[in-house]
Amino acid sequence: MARTGFFHHIGSFLLFAATILLLVTTISAPVVDNISLLKVDLANGTSEHQSAITFGTFGYCTIHTADGHNVCSPRKIGYNPAAVIHDDEHFSNASEDSTKALTRVMVLHPIATGVAFIAFLLAVGAGVIGSFLGALVSLVAFLITVIVLITDFVLFHIVKKHVNDDLRGASAKYGVGLWLILAAAIALLIGTLVVFFTCCSARLHRSRNHSNKVDPAYVAQPRRRRFF
Repeated sequence: MARTGFFHHIGSFLLFAATILLLVTTISAPVVDNISLLKVDLANGTSEHQSAITFGTFGYCTIHTADGHNVCSPRKIGYNPAAVIHDDEHFSNASEDSTKALTRVMVLHPIATGVAFIAFLLAVGAGVIGSFLGALVSLVAFLITVIVLITDFVLFHIVKKHVNDDLRGASAKYGVGLWLILAAAIALLIGTLVVFFTCCSARLHRSRNHSNKVDPAYVAQPRRRRFF
């Protein structure tokens, strides 16, 4: 891959960057309190503190409480956002059930992270065959990330709309975690294309170089003239 090595390394770097972005999203609240997919600023803010709820992959945290401490839920797969903001009466049964179900789909966050990392290892540590496999695995990681992205936006759009429309004094906005997933999806897509095309280009160059080499043992001998 001498002629395409530079671009191949760029593709591998994009796969690594996507892995880091997905990892940061995976360790959002309650693992890291202030990293969120959705942040809800509560109505009990004062000049000294502004309480907020940060929703993450495996739970949530209430930060900047009156006593100055952050309180987080246990880390688990699936939770009920409607119950977290104590606003069950404004959530329809369909909305509440949908958000609860969609939080379980967020288990795909660490799966996407792991698949993206495997794709990076294949792309950076092997030859043409390994890079081709890396491109295929990174395509799988991209598809999983797209599913995660759609699921998260649908889930937190429902919660955000209910908070901004029905919860007086509170406001909700998408957290940095969602935008990191979007950036990871873009990085995976570009990285997949770059690794795939540099892999194919390297194989094409190698085939051409092989066909241009002439084995001296098989050089055609001049025909002898016969005089009879």
